[in-house]
Amino acid sequence: MANPLKRLAGETATYGVSTILARVLNFLFVPIYTRMLTPGDYGIATDFLAYIAILQVLLTMGLETGSLRYANKSDKPREVFSTVLVFTGVVAALFFALSAFWSNDIARCLHYDGYQMCIIYVGGILAIDSFTAILFARLRFEYRAAKFTIFKSVKIGAELGFNFLLFFAAPAYFAAHPHSWLLHFVSATPDFSYILCAIFLSCLIALILFIPDLWKIKIRFDKTLWRQMMIYSIPLMIAGLPGVANEFIDRILFRYFLPENVAWQEQLGVFQAGVKIAVLMSLFIQMFRYAAEPHFFAGEKNKQAPMHLAIVMNHFTAFCMVIFLFVMFYIDAIGLLLGKNFRTGLDIVPVMLGAYVLLGMSFNLSMWYKLSGKTHYAVYITTAGLLVTLVINVVFMPVYGYHAAAWGHFFSYLVMVILSAWLGAKYYPVPYNWLKLWAYISVALALFFFSVWLNVPLLWAKWLINTFLLAAYVAFWFWCEKINIRNAIPTNRKSKIANLKS
Repeated sequence: MANPLKRLAGETATYGVSTILARVLNFLFVPIYTRMLTPGDYGIATDFLAYIAILQVLLTMGLETGSLRYANKSDKPREVFSTVLVFTGVVAALFFALSAFWSNDIARCLHYDGYQMCIIYVGGILAIDSFTAILFARLRFEYRAAKFTIFKSVKIGAELGFNFLLFFAAPAYFAAHPHSWLLHFVSATPDFSYILCAIFLSCLIALILFIPDLWKIKIRFDKTLWRQMMIYSIPLMIAGLPGVANEFIDRILFRYFLPENVAWQEQLGVFQAGVKIAVLMSLFIQMFRYAAEPHFFAGEKNKQAPMHLAIVMNHFTAFCMVIFLFVMFYIDAIGLLLGKNFRTGLDIVPVMLGAYVLLGMSFNLSMWYKLSGKTHYAVYITTAGLLVTLVINVVFMPVYGYHAAAWGHFFSYLVMVILSAWLGAKYYPVPYNWLKLWAYISVALALFFFSVWLNVPLLWAKWLINTFLLAAYVAFWFWCEKINIRNAIPTNRKSKIANLKS
């Protein structure tokens, strides 16, 4: 058991390099966005990114996970990826052509008249990302974590560079050249179009990086294999759609359910800034997911797989609570990254951190239907979560604004955890130690509320006490796992150890 855990931890760290870099750089741009953009502009950018996230699920069609599963089962994994790439390539090209052709009408429908280039950027981002997602999945299948990390890092670096050019160099250039042809692509002054343009250009860089790999792929399309993968993957797409919609639909609802006298763009911008502070939690969950899926699929036939899932869940939950405590114990410093007009959103940070902990637990629990092939259950679980989100936002957003959106995430993920655990226990039993899992969560919350109750006025003293509390929690985690290892020793081995000691 030690070797698979060690390998998973190592791969999580490797994949995490690019994921960390992406989220950290994205996080570092929050001070820029919240100082150079108005809450309204930042809210509109968030609105566009929500549409991108939801539509991306439709375009990948669940084939990122499907290609991994069938490549592991097939004697010819190259044919699996070739078939998927041909199909996704055709779909992506058609989608981009249609979005470019109808860009004016789409912009007008969304009340963004004059920003048809933003629609083209969104179409390009979706088309390229859906295609390169399969290429990145191929690298994960081949355990080429280093190449995966390098390509992702280059893409991230490109986005960083384009953001710097647009926000810091472009305004001065356009002031000196008011008739520049570049003004057909972005505004003369910083606004939400800068963010979308930078992402689109970085996607082009990622596609260019894969050209040598694409040149080596033999183009083959196996209809039988394609049908089998679609039967497996479509339920994942259908499940993924309410899952991603559950994550981003509240951003779209701001436009429709806030009172008329409230600027929904500004409320959305403040909400998104608060969510960004919780980025460390979602960062760890994403890097864990990249490593965990191929790892668990590879060990699917191992009799110890259920026990392995349970042990991983213990460490995953405990580490998530370490992140929760770290962010909340030093929120006074971390919150300074936001511009003054956005800091009111800090009050949703503990709620969003808790929601992300539940989301990570839900991902671990979801492995049962991926390993057993019962992917249709994912539809029921994620749809239930989406319904909870919709009800909470529709009922409470008109009264509580963005706070309703934060609590909608929390209760939605809680429902998904409960359903996943219940169905998993029925169809793919895993010996999760629920007592230990809830102990990890409860002790962390107790330490957090104790720190709040102390309300130490001196900042240095507060941080000193919080550091001690954080160290105490880590010690508690290690102590629990030490007890677990001791209890896991077989009885006959315990007796031998006792005899040796005597």
